[in-house]
Amino acid sequence: MISPAWAQMGAGDAPSPIVQLLPLLLIFVVFYFLLIRPQQTKAKEHSSLLANLKRNDDVITSGGIHGKVVALSERVVTLEIAPKVQIKVEREQIASLVKTTQQETKEKEKEQPK
Repeated sequence: MISPAWAQMGAGDAPSPIVQLLPLLLIFVVFYFLLIRPQQTKAKEHSSLLANLKRNDDVITSGGIHGKVVALSERVVTLEIAPKVQIKVEREQIASLVKTTQQETKEKEKEQPK
């Protein structure tokens, strides 16, 4: 049935625990650099955007509403979305600043080498 040579062989050596954990560690490193780290930098940028809000900034909310900042409090931002139409939104709902054409031209002038 089974030759004596095969019957006498051991089950084989198991790989060391470090070799077994290496693929798991590699997956964690890939997830960190592709998912976790970019999300942390984006969150820092958003919190600095919210901290630097000031009156007369044109903003876009996370719901897509465009407006101009009229008043600020610690948690609430009052936006003017049309003449004499104001709404209050939570500060965290401000998604981004709208760059006006003047700001864009100034940035382009700075980027171009002289």
